Amino acid sequence: MKPVLWINAAKNDLMDMPENVITDFGYALYQAQLGEHPAIAKPLKGFGSASVLELVANNDNDTYRVVYTVRFTDALVVIHAFQKKSKQGIKTPKQEIDLIHDRLTRAEVIYKEWKAKGGQIG
Repeated sequence: MKPVLWINAAKNDLMDMPENVITDFGYALYQAQLGEHPAIAKPLKGFGSASVLELVANNDNDTYRVVYTVRFTDALVVIHAFQKKSKQGIKTPKQEIDLIHDRLTRAEVIYKEWKAKGGQIG
């Protein structure tokens, strides 16, 4: 099973979500760790491949998302977790996409540091 590495803000943002949303996302990430494709996952548009995925869950007419990458062969990196606030369709707001691009660069650094430590969590 692949370990999950986190951009710190993503984990904190996920933990601030409703409990049932956290449970849904936790199960989906567990499936991804096992190499499965979670039912609530889809490739995030604008990233050129299926290596950046978005999990989507709804709660009380609100939509929540978690973005992670499977770009690395031996770990998942959770990049972003947020509540979608745009009321203009299903499109991810530009500021969220820009943040995901920035954090994807940070994910590369986190992954390299993790590998340099021998792949140990903590």
